Amino acid sequence: MESGREKMRQIRHLLVLAALLVLALIYSREVFRGISFFFRILQPFLWGGAIAFALNIPMKCYEEKLLAGWKGKSALRMKRSVSIVLSIVSLLVVVSLVVGTVMPQFAKTFSEVGAKAPVFIEEVVEELEELARKYPELTGQVEKLEQLEVDWPAMLDNVVDFLKNGAGDMLSSTVTVASSIISGVVNMVIAFIFALYILAQKERLENQGRRILSAFLPAGAKQKILKVLSMLYGNFSSFLTGQCLEAVILGVMFVICMSIFQMPYALTIGVLIAFTALIPIVGAFIGCGVGAFLILMDNPLQALWFVILFLVLQQIEGNLIYPRVMGNSVGLPAIWILVAVSLGGSLFGIAGMLFFIPLMSTCYSLLRETVNVRNREKTAGGGKPQKEEEKTLSAGSADRQLMGKRSLVKKEPVHKK
Repeated sequence: MESGREKMRQIRHLLVLAALLVLALIYSREVFRGISFFFRILQPFLWGGAIAFALNIPMKCYEEKLLAGWKGKSALRMKRSVSIVLSIVSLLVVVSLVVGTVMPQFAKTFSEVGAKAPVFIEEVVEELEELARKYPELTGQVEKLEQLEVDWPAMLDNVVDFLKNGAGDMLSSTVTVASSIISGVVNMVIAFIFALYILAQKERLENQGRRILSAFLPAGAKQKILKVLSMLYGNFSSFLTGQCLEAVILGVMFVICMSIFQMPYALTIGVLIAFTALIPIVGAFIGCGVGAFLILMDNPLQALWFVILFLVLQQIEGNLIYPRVMGNSVGLPAIWILVAVSLGGSLFGIAGMLFFIPLMSTCYSLLRETVNVRNREKTAGGGKPQKEEEKTLSAGSADRQLMGKRSLVKKEPVHKK
């Protein structure tokens, strides 16, 4: 009876799950709209959690190394407050140094590029004219394009209609942009305050989470969830610190090498590559393209040498520095890193690229562990029957030998005296 009731309960649960899936497919547009609305409401708190996670790394270092001698309840409270303040000050100092060092260089670079742009355009025009003189058929194609008739009155009417109808749209779009900026600032303030609360009471929040899991889940499920969360935290923290350190090393390498070879805009391009290298796989190539364009405006031959230098430094960084910095902290093969970057970028942009790599690393580790355990169980389960069969065969052969001996004893002749 109990087994029958259990089966009926399982069938009932499966039917309810199937009905929910069918309803979700039928009303998929409304479901996605509700999910996006839910995430839009939780957006400041999600950003706050991300800020708290990033600030927790230096705060933990300050607590465990710099302020390790502070003991006692009052000292522990002061220790946490001082660590939070030091983490925020460290972040502000780094940002101020980068902005104060790089922004003047960026302004100088863009002013030089703006001054050299007309000369560069003139040189391009001269090259095109030279090509037209060498290849007259190109001139014929251009003349055919010039002979195309353009309906200027209709174009003028379209411009007037756009100005009439687009004034209201432009005003509404301006109001929308202004409101989005204000809401973004408010959300960032709420996120920062929420991050401070998380950092100040992270042990209490952890204890509350453990109690909730203990209240609603069995002990085995609780341990599995805690294990997964621990793996996620380790993978995210190690990936974030390793990626930042690797980007800084790559940017310093470019600044030094470009200064040695006397290439222009060394500091600007080095900082740009360091920032874009935070995006896995494709980030450094974006910085290379922008840097090559800036150098191309000054000297095309040096732009070619810069691309060669980039490829060399990328090989050194990918084969020597990156494995030593990241180590096996992520533990994800290169093909799955590419899949994670593609999926995360297509779904959530740059943030998705950074988020999906440690997430997929955790899933990969859990799947690998499960597969190894199941294979060991199957191997052990397959070995037991074989040993039992061998024991049975050996026992059967022993019985046959014993029966043979008994038959020999029975067949012995009896001698009467």
